[in-house]
Amino acid sequence: MALNIQDKKQIVEEVSAVAAEAGSMVAAEYRGLTVEQMTNLRAEARKANVQIRVVKNTLVRRAVEGTKFEDMADTFTGPLVYAFSGEELGNAARVFKNFAKDNDALVVRSLSIGEGCMGAESLAQVAALPTYDEAVAKLLFVMKEPVAKLARALTAINEQKEAQA
Repeated sequence: MALNIQDKKQIVEEVSAVAAEAGSMVAAEYRGLTVEQMTNLRAEARKANVQIRVVKNTLVRRAVEGTKFEDMADTFTGPLVYAFSGEELGNAARVFKNFAKDNDALVVRSLSIGEGCMGAESLAQVAALPTYDEAVAKLLFVMKEPVAKLARALTAINEQKEAQA
């Protein structure tokens, strides 16, 4: 079905709004995926709070103009599915990485966390980024451990003094 100019403008506006709010973006070729596999990918993305769009590349190029994902425009060739994650930068990459394990037809072309365009080889590193909750937990552990060591040391010194007395 051909899109008229109004429909195209609306799609560009929608994708531009999503890109402006997104923390990261992943573009992957989906050639060879069945409808059922795409439905499964969309379901996994929804669970991870990732928005997936299949849009003409020329419209996405226009939509990302002036956003932090503008550097990716040169990689938009072929049939691509675009994933946008919100606050959790690694979510879109994690969804695509996990889905690609079982589906060889999904091939990541490029990704960005807002700092320029990265190649598919960076997918594992971006997917490994901790979520906000994981990062806070790690930070709290790092902050708590020295205090816990001090408390153990003081307890050991106190026990030594009591044993000597």
